[in-house]
Amino acid sequence: MRLMSFTDFGLRALMMLAVEPEQAWTSEDLARALGVSRHHLVKVLQHLAAAGYVRTVRGARGGVRLARPPAGIRLGEVVGHLEDGQPLVECFRADGGSCPLTPACRLRKALIRAQAAFLESLNGETLADCTLSGAGAAKMAR
Repeated sequence: MRLMSFTDFGLRALMMLAVEPEQAWTSEDLARALGVSRHHLVKVLQHLAAAGYVRTVRGARGGVRLARPPAGIRLGEVVGHLEDGQPLVECFRADGGSCPLTPACRLRKALIRAQAAFLESLNGETLADCTLSGAGAAKMAR
């Protein structure tokens, strides 16, 4: 499976925020640290905030930080939220896609099961499980 860059940026942002959960990051600093477009990252952060993974504060002392402890954020839930509405294959599109094999296809059910298993496997891990701590985290943080 391949995740969208939107999801990749979201996971990386959450990992950076988890290194110092009380630290507020500006979107500009976070984008620079991750080496991604600030404009794109802002959209990702808005989705993460709407889902309750991060909280944002405006103003001079504002920024973005985790809204929950890293151990309480399941990776499968995050991926599922960020990938929501993105079809895995043509026939998963909301309009059914244009695959000529759809009427006789047996692959769809297998892909649905595989996608569910993928997310379930990721739900066995939390943000805390995949985040650096100690000296490695300090280097990554700034």
